[in-house]
Amino acid sequence: MKKLSARRRHPLAAVVVLLFALATTGGLYAAFAPVEEAQANEAAQSLAIEEGQKLYTVGCASCHGTGGQGTSDGPSLVGVGSAAVDFQVGTGRMPAQQPGVQVPKKKVIYTQDKIDQLAAYVASLGAGPITPTEKQYNPQGADIAKGGDLFRTNCAQCHNFTGEGGALTEGKYAPGLGGVSAKHLYEAMQTGPQNMPGFPDTLLPEKQKQDIIAYVQTVNGEKTATPGGFALGGLGPVSEGLFGWIFGLGALIAIAVWIAAHTAKAKKS
Repeated sequence: MKKLSARRRHPLAAVVVLLFALATTGGLYAAFAPVEEAQANEAAQSLAIEEGQKLYTVGCASCHGTGGQGTSDGPSLVGVGSAAVDFQVGTGRMPAQQPGVQVPKKKVIYTQDKIDQLAAYVASLGAGPITPTEKQYNPQGADIAKGGDLFRTNCAQCHNFTGEGGALTEGKYAPGLGGVSAKHLYEAMQTGPQNMPGFPDTLLPEKQKQDIIAYVQTVNGEKTATPGGFALGGLGPVSEGLFGWIFGLGALIAIAVWIAAHTAKAKKS
């Protein structure tokens, strides 16, 4: 009994017990895990990649290269991830009609199933941002005020204070954000399309992206009234300051002239 008790108190006894428990758990999981379901998912993914490659060869390879390595007409797609494909193709920007300083949004020509297949193929070329789930981009319960602060700090320089869009250099522009879906807003922040910088979760966490989406959708939704006064195009302090100088200062000058004229008349009388 003393020998058995001594063995139980051996320093390595806890390690041996832990290893045995892990081995037992792994064995039980392997025995009862839904192998068929995992195999079915793997087969579906392989089929999506195969179909996506066919779509890519027809619609994308001429610009981006047969293996996504890029050409003089299009950048490499290795490592851009499925989120970039879902955004670019899902907003109609890709395939591009013609080369230019910026590819505009246009009518979507692929169904969502085909977009998913294209995304699966491009994602297989290299790890990158993954297409977000509805739980990730759904702004329900988000902090709109916080989103406004974040938007004005990170986005308003290009997209304007309420997402109306604005001109950049050399013919480029920041598009208006009205009518853009929550999913595509999230993906744009994830991937940084065209002239936009990327805001990965390490820089702009998921919760903050949801706050920004909530703000953008609020200020670009149906507007039946503007409680703060005239909207002035939603262009921010520049247009508001110009309005103040032209109309506000102009009114003060007119009042001053009127007072001076009436004062002069009163002195004469």
